[in-house]
Amino acid sequence: MPELPEVEVVRRGLERWVAHRTVAEAEVLHPRAVRRHLAGADDFAHRLKGHRIGTPSRRGKYLWLPLEDTDQSILAHLGMSGQLLVQPHDAPDEKHLRIRVRFTETQEPAADAAGPTELRFVDQRTFGGLSLHDNTPDGLPDVIAHIARDPLDPLFDDEAFHRALRRKRTTIKRALLDQSLISGVGNIYADEALWRARIHYERPTAGFTRPRSLLLLGHVRDVMNAALTAGGTSFDSLYVNVNGESGYFDRSLDAYGREGLPCRRCGTPMRRRPWMNRSSYFCPRCQRAPRAAS
Repeated sequence: MPELPEVEVVRRGLERWVAHRTVAEAEVLHPRAVRRHLAGADDFAHRLKGHRIGTPSRRGKYLWLPLEDTDQSILAHLGMSGQLLVQPHDAPDEKHLRIRVRFTETQEPAADAAGPTELRFVDQRTFGGLSLHDNTPDGLPDVIAHIARDPLDPLFDDEAFHRALRRKRTTIKRALLDQSLISGVGNIYADEALWRARIHYERPTAGFTRPRSLLLLGHVRDVMNAALTAGGTSFDSLYVNVNGESGYFDRSLDAYGREGLPCRRCGTPMRRRPWMNRSSYFCPRCQRAPRAAS
């Protein structure tokens, strides 16, 4: 699933092409794409019409488009294959087009637009979708109010993270993927940050010192910023920005997906181990396993 860098790349594209535009009409082409909007497809489309989109926002992996004249937001669930694309009105429909949002032409963005455009939600596997939710006083859709701030958020509290890490009594990769503790980190970037920090994924969090916690946080931020610069990580055509372009950070990965290849630091063959219905990639020399995990 997309992690923080991929979602942020999409958010930036939406900010450029969609923010402050007024919805002329919305069309739901597959009811499953709005299944989280309990009032149904017709209600979803009707309630968007005539409203002006605010500046797209993100917390961790969660992306939403506030409606400027209401206390509600459109929450986007990208799931495994969801894409938010900005396309010309006359572009052929994508095979897996699920939702179309047209804007009033008077609200077209800057002169570099090729002509009238629309926002399309495309989803091959139909795990994702759009839904409308009330906002909390902080401006978050209420269904994600429990999600922690992400490490790129200026208000993220490093010291509070360290204290929570110690209290969790779990292992470090599980903690990094706990969205109520730190949001936006998924399997790929957890493996990358742990490799950079020379920490095994099964290291117990109870033994983390403050310097080690802060060191790991620094590597989490570094790897995410590097991924943002590269447009995110794309292993297939499903992970794209609003213009349909893939990111290329996968060419710079040091751990994830490199089973059997030499560690870029010490040359030892990288290993892969099954982990929570996923895989963990690590260097057995640089990232020594704790005794219990061994």
